[in-house]
Amino acid sequence: MATQSSSQAASGIIAAAQALGPMIQESASTMEAERRLPAKVVEALRALGAFRMAVPRAYGGLELDPVTQVRVVEELSRINGSVGWCAMISSAGSFAGAFLAPPVARRFFGHDNFSLAGQVVPVGRADVVDGGYRVTGRYRFGSGCQHASMIIGGCVVFEGGTPRRMANDRPEVRVMVFPPSACQILDTWYTTGLAGTGSNDYLVNDHFVPSEESWSFLERPQCTGALYRFAPLFLVPHAGVPLGIARAAIDAVAELASRKELMPDPHKLMASRLLRDDSRAHEALAIAEGSLASARSFAYSSLEELWATLERGDKLSPRQRAMYRIMLITVHRVAKEVVTTMYDLAATSAIYRSHPLDRLMRDITTASQHGVVHPKMYRPAGRMLLGLEPGDPMF
Repeated sequence: MATQSSSQAASGIIAAAQALGPMIQESASTMEAERRLPAKVVEALRALGAFRMAVPRAYGGLELDPVTQVRVVEELSRINGSVGWCAMISSAGSFAGAFLAPPVARRFFGHDNFSLAGQVVPVGRADVVDGGYRVTGRYRFGSGCQHASMIIGGCVVFEGGTPRRMANDRPEVRVMVFPPSACQILDTWYTTGLAGTGSNDYLVNDHFVPSEESWSFLERPQCTGALYRFAPLFLVPHAGVPLGIARAAIDAVAELASRKELMPDPHKLMASRLLRDDSRAHEALAIAEGSLASARSFAYSSLEELWATLERGDKLSPRQRAMYRIMLITVHRVAKEVVTTMYDLAATSAIYRSHPLDRLMRDITTASQHGVVHPKMYRPAGRMLLGLEPGDPMF
């Protein structure tokens, strides 16, 4: 159960996110053209705390509960998918603050200009040397890398020229922290959607990373708050992006319906009608609202149950862990269906770059391609529901 003070803090940051709407919306075309967030949007997100929602309070972060994190990202994504995505990525990565030693965490997270970019997938190579690692790798999808104060990258650890093995014989994987100056940003972000995220590739070449500036999600966190008792919870802000985009799509059709004229039927002697008077639109809109409401209820109810368990200090059950990952995939699948239905309902109105449904359709298509929410991730969850091991350490 959230305390009154935490409830007030949650309401405050959600309201503050909503208040950014006009400024973000007027910057939408700039984001699309420049393929990154404008400086004024970045500064507004920093001031809001959107980049540090999962940073431990001990280091100046908000350490928000998972429900509030998703609500903030949902609201920002309703306004603009790229903005919500960048907030999601930084907050997800800022979970690292709980795993780094306090002096290191304070150095990276304890300043007002903090924002994070990068990915934890171990596509890099970290060779063990005295005091740390020499890291080389080319990483994809560095969302927000142009404004990041720190960039991260997952690596397979090598020792003596071969991958170092853990007790279970899996290769050891660690996430490395890089200063932006160590990363060469490559101009690769020409995509279908989420154009404003600036998710370019970045290259790290033979860069030394001290041991203390790396971590593994399999290690015990240095911070003991409830938020950090289940490492896969760093993924939770993902849920807010599709929920916000789908909400915006329904709202866009509702606004369009009162002014869009339908083509008259040449076989019937009848004048043209508005979309709002068409029974097909009534049915489609009602189904979309129901689908989104169901997915949203699933997301928040499952997160509230999960959070209550963690706050009590109890261990999550295999079913809770499975349902958490099922939720992340399902909200993306449902949101994509909702946006597609709204796009089809708007017909030719939606094909123009000037209409919000064009961007919403492109954004949800791109967001739904993320590996975390790929349908194949249902399989480890299904194994857990049947009492089997998931076969994935991040479940």
